[in-house]
Amino acid sequence: MDKKIDLRSDTVTLPNEEMREAIRAAALGDDILGEDPTVKELEQLAASLLGMEDALLTISGTMANQIAVMAMTQRGQEVILGRDSHLYNLEVAGLAALSQVQARPVPVHQGVYDIESIEAAIQPHGVQTARTGLICLENTYNLNEGAVFTLEHMREIRELADRYQVPIYLDGARLFNAATALGVHPSLICREVDAVQICLTKGLGCPLGSLLLGSREFIAEARNIRQRLGGGMRQAGIIAAPGLIGLTKMIDRIGEDHRNATRLHAGLSGIAGIRMAFEKAATNIVSFEVVKAGWDADRLIAKLQRRGIWVKKIGARKMRMVTHCQISFEDVEHTLSSMQQIL
Repeated sequence: MDKKIDLRSDTVTLPNEEMREAIRAAALGDDILGEDPTVKELEQLAASLLGMEDALLTISGTMANQIAVMAMTQRGQEVILGRDSHLYNLEVAGLAALSQVQARPVPVHQGVYDIESIEAAIQPHGVQTARTGLICLENTYNLNEGAVFTLEHMREIRELADRYQVPIYLDGARLFNAATALGVHPSLICREVDAVQICLTKGLGCPLGSLLLGSREFIAEARNIRQRLGGGMRQAGIIAAPGLIGLTKMIDRIGEDHRNATRLHAGLSGIAGIRMAFEKAATNIVSFEVVKAGWDADRLIAKLQRRGIWVKKIGARKMRMVTHCQISFEDVEHTLSSMQQIL
């Protein structure tokens, strides 16, 4: 098969022709001076879509996450977050290095945060304790699981946070996957948090960028912090232009990715020598383990690559597949057929 089927992540997509043309045709200006019309249009569209007051374009989800924590906490405070969250595991200790806050992780099982653990993690005020400054949620949760937690569960956490007067930040890199899985408008998820980031490069298929959203006061502070981190941009309309297409034309098709992931999960479940990590594909992420004697992740990945199929290693025997806008139903069937033949 000539086509490369890249299932490593939904970040590997290349911009479609409409996005490329939008980049070429984008109206540009100096964004640091607030003069890039395409950036302003994207930020206004995102804020309106998600029911937030204002938005800020950033280079990446990691930058947006770190800016948010820096804006919402003070040095020496604690941040409560999930043990498998991106903020805790994959941002090079940014919480400690940039915000100088202490992470206090809590258990999360298939997208369900343990409410009792969150409450127990909220520190009482005292001379020997670090004050809890922020609760950080992630939806979808765990980049190797893509689990979704419900609006009812978010409201439970919101009620708890309000009782202790602790703000909530949502890493919504795959927010639109969560909204699609729940069958709700994404603004309903954002209603339960104080600030949120969404990634343009995952389910939306854009080449670059994330958006940080919240109150006007919060975004004004975030804009200053972005500049401090070297994230201020000039003619950033070339990033914003495909983002406009992502927000207007790519959200409604995310359900197709979920259906393909469901098919992948079902097909892999029927292959001898494969053990699935979770009972079902909650969104667009499928994780599994090769348990056939004499096999490990490296050997299986090498065999698949010879057939033009790329997957991500996440353990000695564990792998991950992620469906996205450039993976078709035929690609899924070819992958399953190849797996069956190889094993």
